[in-house]
Amino acid sequence: LAQWYVRSSYAKWLQQRNTMGLTGADVARRIMSAAPELRGVRLEGTPGELSDHFDPRDNTVRMSPSIAQQPSVASMAIVAHELGHAQQYAEKSALISLRQFLLPAVQLSPNIAYGLILFGIIAQATGLLWLGILFFGITVVFMLLTLPVEIDASRRGLVLLRQAGLMQTETDSGGSRQVLTAAALTYVAAAVSSLLTLLYYVMLAQRSNND
Repeated sequence: LAQWYVRSSYAKWLQQRNTMGLTGADVARRIMSAAPELRGVRLEGTPGELSDHFDPRDNTVRMSPSIAQQPSVASMAIVAHELGHAQQYAEKSALISLRQFLLPAVQLSPNIAYGLILFGIIAQATGLLWLGILFFGITVVFMLLTLPVEIDASRRGLVLLRQAGLMQTETDSGGSRQVLTAAALTYVAAAVSSLLTLLYYVMLAQRSNND
């Protein structure tokens, strides 16, 4: 449902021209000129749809063709969100720092967790099952940290748009909020899903203990 909502909101506001007729790339430049901490951010294109992202490794916002080249409300909102992430890194936000600290562990923990949980269930080895749950817990913590990071990036994005004088009408502001709210719901769904999966594994382990 969250994925459907974000795609339908994106499709709706991608067709709605923003008041100033600026493409996503133009919006990014306007925001960066109004925010000194963002002036070192690079802009690049990236293939695909809804593939826009900020890469902290080289301080680059990468925009999909439809976002970079179309003067839509969706372009405004998505570019502002990614620049919100850039601002988090520039200001060394505590949440983003903690999330980055966990990133190396998260890249390995899911595969280790699933392997241990599967082997623990097959071999009826409760100790391995709990060890797998511990590794999976790292992923859950990462997902729970991602949620406030994404919400904060959207909040920052709306502020950046206002500071750059890009919120000209209710269409601009209301449409941007809807796009960013829809995007946030996908992270809420992912966090809830990972938490419920963790609880399911804990139930399996407790059942194994009882057996």
